[in-house]
Amino acid sequence: MLKEIRPAIMLMIVLSVITGLAYPLAMTGIAGLFFPNQAGGSLIEKDGKVIGSSLIGQEFTGDQYFHGRPSATSAPDPSDSTKTVSAPYNAANSSGSNLGPTSKALNDRIKEDVEKLKAENPSAPVPIDLVTASGSGLDPHISPEAALFQVPRVAKARKMSEDSVRKLVTDRIEGRQAGIFGEPRVNVLALNMALDRASAN
Repeated sequence: MLKEIRPAIMLMIVLSVITGLAYPLAMTGIAGLFFPNQAGGSLIEKDGKVIGSSLIGQEFTGDQYFHGRPSATSAPDPSDSTKTVSAPYNAANSSGSNLGPTSKALNDRIKEDVEKLKAENPSAPVPIDLVTASGSGLDPHISPEAALFQVPRVAKARKMSEDSVRKLVTDRIEGRQAGIFGEPRVNVLALNMALDRASAN
């Protein structure tokens, strides 16, 4: 009996070492060698301190900053572990809202957000990505239209000209990957950092 079982046990051990240890270590080493920034989390530093990642969005609420997409991520309620509370851009709980197009809660929230945004910039249509969350809830980018929509509010709060703020946006539009994948986009954290630098000057 042991004679028949031994090859199966040995094969399981060998395959576990190859697929569970050797392969992940090799891929991690190759990623660190050829793509060190991405393998390290694409971290962004300011004055020697890590302030975020170019891959994970952050919540900006002040009028003086560009805002990202709504985030539907949550976290356990500290006062009741059976419930959750809203925790925007919580990387430990990446998810969408799971609310469908017939959801009253979703429709009410979108209507409320649209009304606020229309009051902010009544002369332009509200871009869809400013009122809908991404599937991950962590999207660090918005469309160029969503960034340009926010220019009047940001310029007024910063006491800057709209043209100078608009130029900051257009200078930071990233094209499609390899020219064909995805859509043009603007990284919100990178844009807000450029805005801080421009204001300081």
